[in-house]
Amino acid sequence: MSQFDLTGKVAIVTGSSRGIGRASAFELAEYGSKVVISSRKQDACDEVAAELNGRYGEGTAIAVAASISDKAALQRLVDETRARLGRIDVLVCNAASNPYYGPLAAITDEQFRKVLDNNILSNHWLIQMVAPEMLERGDGSIVIVSSIGGLQGSSVIGAYNISKAADFQLARNYAVEYGPRGVRVNCVAPGLVRTDFARALWEDPERIRAANEQVPLRRIGEPHEIAGAVVFLASSASSFMTGQAIVVDGGVTI
Repeated sequence: MSQFDLTGKVAIVTGSSRGIGRASAFELAEYGSKVVISSRKQDACDEVAAELNGRYGEGTAIAVAASISDKAALQRLVDETRARLGRIDVLVCNAASNPYYGPLAAITDEQFRKVLDNNILSNHWLIQMVAPEMLERGDGSIVIVSSIGGLQGSSVIGAYNISKAADFQLARNYAVEYGPRGVRVNCVAPGLVRTDFARALWEDPERIRAANEQVPLRRIGEPHEIAGAVVFLASSASSFMTGQAIVVDGGVTI
């Protein structure tokens, strides 16, 4: 049996109606996992779940909409997953937001709190919600999609980068707490990827040309290239890895 085999596992993936989350959901299903598709809009979730079920067989995916800013909605996501699929083996905290573009010195308190709440606190909530059953079984994998922004300063997305740096520490801390009981917590740190989140950059030929000149591989990443790292961390292939961050950025941070 392949170390990457996920047959019989159940994975929740937030922000999975598009981009990295969607690609991760499909890759997890490819390796045998059942997948819970979640984002803010139910119709968008339903569409992705239907495509997954059409490709991999009925029952592969369910759709449960939830806003990461709403703790009660996240609890419903977890509760409905358990009720319909019986268990949670993998949590992929992918959803995030960045409502402010500009110098950190000018960000409002409301904007800063929204970034921190959506990108850190929501992950903390979800981990708290899914961890008890994983700890009881002595097995489980939690994957936080962070960013290389958490390793760098920025004059325009400073608050976002601060939140992503905090996600690294969230993973490290939970790894220390949960490791003795067999539950692993890791991060993936993508560079620039062709998603709607980064559309303003990669749709501008001049800006993307300048950006790619700084990347050893000389190109932007694709969502499926991040999904591969997610599957690695979700599976037993990474069974001796916890509290770590896999950088997938075409070499830009080197």
